[in-house]
Amino acid sequence: MSSETATAGAVPPAKPRSKPRDSIGSWPLTDRIAYGLCWAAGLALCAIAAWIVLYMAIKGVSYLKPGLLVRSPVGSPDQSGSGGFLDPIEGTFLVTAIGIVVAAPLGVAVAVWLSEFGRPAGLARAVESGVETIAGTPSVVLAIFGLLIFSKSFLAFLSQTSAGGAVFGRSFLTAGLIMSLLAIPLIVGATREALAQIPAHVREASYALGKTKATTIRRVLLPSVRPSIASGITLGMGRIIGDTAIIVILLGASLRLEGAGGAPILSILRGTGSTLTSYVKENSPAGEGNAPQKAYAAAFVLLVIVIALNAIVMRLSRGGARADGTL
Repeated sequence: MSSETATAGAVPPAKPRSKPRDSIGSWPLTDRIAYGLCWAAGLALCAIAAWIVLYMAIKGVSYLKPGLLVRSPVGSPDQSGSGGFLDPIEGTFLVTAIGIVVAAPLGVAVAVWLSEFGRPAGLARAVESGVETIAGTPSVVLAIFGLLIFSKSFLAFLSQTSAGGAVFGRSFLTAGLIMSLLAIPLIVGATREALAQIPAHVREASYALGKTKATTIRRVLLPSVRPSIASGITLGMGRIIGDTAIIVILLGASLRLEGAGGAPILSILRGTGSTLTSYVKENSPAGEGNAPQKAYAAAFVLLVIVIALNAIVMRLSRGGARADGTL
């Protein structure tokens, strides 16, 4: 028998069968219990989040009036029938803008240095530990630290001073600078994770074209991770908007925006005021403003802002994933 005939009459090898996927019913009892607890935890978190949103939406919409958004608060022990919360809304965006303007470039620069350079190694480890420490430090501790620093005489230009020359250390500038510490770890983490996912051949191709490391970072890597950088910045904005301790300690307790004199813009930056979080705290049932209805309305506005930021983060993340070809 020729080799051609033997080859033609040979039975082709059977394809290996794929292993059937085991069912949950075949798992050990402890694994099934753990699986059920995971499902229960996820559903419970969804239910809690939905409950908070629905409760605040119902309460907020019932008390929210268009006039509250365009009127400034009026100084009164009883806030239930005096003014709106225009100034706290402006203060929220002002503090957020100052914090992000400081945090965004610093966070991206630190992330790029840690991911692409990391030398000297000892300093890189110290910086990474410092970022993690700041991320885990309570905001009230950061606020007290900021008050201690910004009340020094050589930093008097950032806030107001008394007639005797004492530096208050409280202003939109000082609050925004400390707020930036809340956003930096989020920006660093998002940027580093995105840089780590860029394949090595992208960098090698840029080097092969004669580009320097700095040019590669500026022209290739950073444009590739823009959605992740934007997501980190947006998350940092949400972290700033939702904080209260730094506002109460470093911005003061006045409901209206009060300038410090001088040029109009600089006067506001060096002045004091409030944000939506401090306004809600002051007028909540546990506060001294005696206006829980306004607290619910302001809390609803704050919730809408946070939900909008989360939606932006999800949109940017999906856009970045499509650009990378992972979806």
